[in-house]
Amino acid sequence: MAESSTLTGAIRDIVQRHGGMPTRLLQILRDVQDRLTWLSPETLERVAEEIGISPNKVRSVAEFYSFLYTAPRGRYDILFSDNITDRMLGNRQLLHYLCDRLRVGVGKTRADGLVTVGTTSCTGMCDQGPAALVNGYTLTRLDKSRLDCIANLIESRIPLTEWPREFFEVYSNIRRADILLGRHFADGSALRATQKRGPDAIMEEMVKSGLRGQGGAGFGSANKWLSCRNAYGDVKYVVCNADEGEPGTFKDRVLMQDFADLVFEGMTLCGRIIGARQGFVYLRGEYRYMLNALKATLQQRREAGLLGEAILGDPSFNFDIEIHLGAGAYVCGEESALIESLEGKHGVPRIRPPFPTTHGYLNKPTVVNNVETFATAAKIAVEGGDWFASRGTAYSKGTKLLSVSGDCERPGIYEYPFGVTVNRVLEDCGAHNAQGIQMAGPAGHTISAKQFHRLICFEDLATGGSFMVFDQSRDILDGIRNFAHFFVHESCGFCTPCRVGTSLMRDLVDKVHTGHGTLYDLEEMRKLGRIMQVSCHCGLGQTAPNPVLDSLQEFPEAYERRLRSTAYEPAFNLNQALEEARQLTGRHDPGAYLNDEDLLVGVMP
Repeated sequence: MAESSTLTGAIRDIVQRHGGMPTRLLQILRDVQDRLTWLSPETLERVAEEIGISPNKVRSVAEFYSFLYTAPRGRYDILFSDNITDRMLGNRQLLHYLCDRLRVGVGKTRADGLVTVGTTSCTGMCDQGPAALVNGYTLTRLDKSRLDCIANLIESRIPLTEWPREFFEVYSNIRRADILLGRHFADGSALRATQKRGPDAIMEEMVKSGLRGQGGAGFGSANKWLSCRNAYGDVKYVVCNADEGEPGTFKDRVLMQDFADLVFEGMTLCGRIIGARQGFVYLRGEYRYMLNALKATLQQRREAGLLGEAILGDPSFNFDIEIHLGAGAYVCGEESALIESLEGKHGVPRIRPPFPTTHGYLNKPTVVNNVETFATAAKIAVEGGDWFASRGTAYSKGTKLLSVSGDCERPGIYEYPFGVTVNRVLEDCGAHNAQGIQMAGPAGHTISAKQFHRLICFEDLATGGSFMVFDQSRDILDGIRNFAHFFVHESCGFCTPCRVGTSLMRDLVDKVHTGHGTLYDLEEMRKLGRIMQVSCHCGLGQTAPNPVLDSLQEFPEAYERRLRSTAYEPAFNLNQALEEARQLTGRHDPGAYLNDEDLLVGVMP
């Protein structure tokens, strides 16, 4: 009874700290889990009771996010980053090495409840992998020596606060800077420029700049801000999409870590222009390590008169920012799914129209922009639209941050004017003998060496910032297989074409990868990909088949050398499946085996 009362009290304190608001359900569940290590059925019932919402809703949210656990986990919860770049650095060998040291299976919790070891998708540390998370905090540059130390710390029950700080160090690795990363100004400069010239004048500079959304979609930023400003209603919101979940992308991590003031200033500028009083940063769960530092920066800005009430002494200028932490859901990178998550729901993309600029957060007009977009907007307010538009191409103004990783000597962040060639990037990062590039993450473009002359810009090779290099020693199909499994794991499951299509595509890729594929299967991949591109509910599902379709065209030899025959072969081998039964019964007589005629019954030609 006392234990139950203690549980209720702990949950009540957490819920009250969040104002009892249903919109903060995800944050409440995260905090409750931090306290209790997992979310039991009783815990979820208590949370629902304290907030005053349906237990089914609380349960569905808890089951949607990868970093919320409805089954017991270890006191130390370790998740190895399993992006293809981590695999290229040997993460699978390290994963099994640590499991052997700790005597625990992959994806399992040890019998004594001390530790769980598993995998997760890309953690945004592609330039300093192999990486992992321990209780949600980032571990970088793992090797056997470091894992030996980690195993000893775990066995000794040493708290994370006493682990060596170098295990958690995250470097920015800025290799090339241009107008965004290379020119600094005093905090508040963009807001003072707006105060001096007026919001309308700064809006004109945004129009002149030609700035387009830097998350990858490339929608005109000024048009989005104008649409929201002109939308009906007095209550409006600004949302910064920092849910950088596309594997191979980490430039927003660097901006939030080293240039948070610039990002927050851009959000505050947007709030002034559109008439919003509240902003939100949706920070991906994998970047939890920087949460306290970001909150401290926000408080410093409030104390400096750059955030909160009466900004810069103007009683009509009120704007504040909250940070919401995600919990491992790739789909929340889509703006409407992100808004659903901000509202305390599971992140399923909305049907559009209407668009967020008129019906966004809580059905109010909302601007959702990428981290890089807000940082750039602050620079434009100070330097001017013409200054920004002087860089880049006719339809892609300014510069772009690229997250470069994979087979290169100098992985990290590179800033270039739009229009840079792929060849130039490869030369600068020290990528020798590259055979292929994965642009814009798994959902982007797979290109071969014959396309390295192409330009990185919206009118040619558009990207949200990911640039993964594969040299001649790599099997491209290993990467494609990794991406196919990623999309199955990250599908929100809302629509059948994505939920089923990603699974079918994964199975086809696995079949070819294991040497059982045929020409028939390659054609099935093409057909399935085309169906997904036109019928999936949101852009994430529509782009999920891209790596398969692109690689079939760019690297046909990667598939063809694995083909078993040109005839049809079923993905399921019944004779092989019966082997375990034969072993159990000790039968090895001819009658225990199926002949060719049996296997062909019901099989399509």
